[in-house]
Amino acid sequence: MSSLPTLLVTGGAGYIGSHACVCFLQAGFRVVVYDNFSNSQPEALQRISRIAGGELVTVEGDVRDQPCLEQTLKTYSCQAVIHFAGLKAVGESVEKPLDYYDNNVIGSHRLLQAMLAAGVKTLVFSSSATVYGDPQFLPYTEDHPLAPTNPYGRTKFMVEEMLRDLHRAQPDWKIAILRYFNPVGAHESGLIGEDPRGIPNNLMPFVAQVAVGRRDHLNVWGNDYPTPDGTGVRDYIHVVDLAEGHLRALHRLDQPGCLALNLGTGRGLSVLDVVRAFEQASGRSIPINFAPRRPGDLASYYADPTLAESLLGWQATRDLATMCADQWRWQEHNPQGYAAA
Repeated sequence: MSSLPTLLVTGGAGYIGSHACVCFLQAGFRVVVYDNFSNSQPEALQRISRIAGGELVTVEGDVRDQPCLEQTLKTYSCQAVIHFAGLKAVGESVEKPLDYYDNNVIGSHRLLQAMLAAGVKTLVFSSSATVYGDPQFLPYTEDHPLAPTNPYGRTKFMVEEMLRDLHRAQPDWKIAILRYFNPVGAHESGLIGEDPRGIPNNLMPFVAQVAVGRRDHLNVWGNDYPTPDGTGVRDYIHVVDLAEGHLRALHRLDQPGCLALNLGTGRGLSVLDVVRAFEQASGRSIPINFAPRRPGDLASYYADPTLAESLLGWQATRDLATMCADQWRWQEHNPQGYAAA
């Protein structure tokens, strides 16, 4: 982009959004965070400013509130949107599918309508690797068939389809669809990190809470998968690498188009790989309870990030040891997350 625009970041107080906001501020963008704080804390925004040395504009609002979105886009003259806001737990989506369609699909539709009304046609959308479904081959490339197997994945797929249809109808839109896998870790400062409300749905924050003493043990859902150690294999990516990928994608949107790109390491790691690495980083033992598989989970998936490397000049550089060390620093310094701030 020839000049740095003002960005609207939906879900900017959340785990991935907060790390992305640091990247955007450090790159010189003006950032407007739009968040309803349903799974995030306002304290995160204060810490983003401390890390990046820049001020954020904050608007508390729901992504399904189209008039509020329109007003925000116009008031702050936003020129691009980074869309993180959404519900994101596979298991929960199986139990509460309507909540996921409401928030993720209807919310994204309202956002796009607001963007049209405000004349904003540049969007980076955080999608998910779950759009691929059961792997026909691994690693996933961007041309792998899209066949999600759970409601969460289907909501992401529907939004992707909406974006592709929109671009066909209005080819002047600039859209990047980013498919990623399991973001983990935290900013190296230890000031921001993942702070899920209630029981964590993702592996790394649960392991960290066991290590810090908030939970007694880790439930490992399934140890009979056709994988090297029987536990699920995933493509874990450091959240700062992921945030930098969003920044690179934004810079790449200098001309109309609709790109879909994988962001990942290209290497799968099992649940037990992560647990052992975290035990080493923290010096704490992680008691494990093996439990039956969860509905909707896949045995293995990981991405081929070659296209992102080619088009964005981006690649993940932080390894599993760094992911665990950074996650532990965040958790050890913030044993109750942002709540104790």
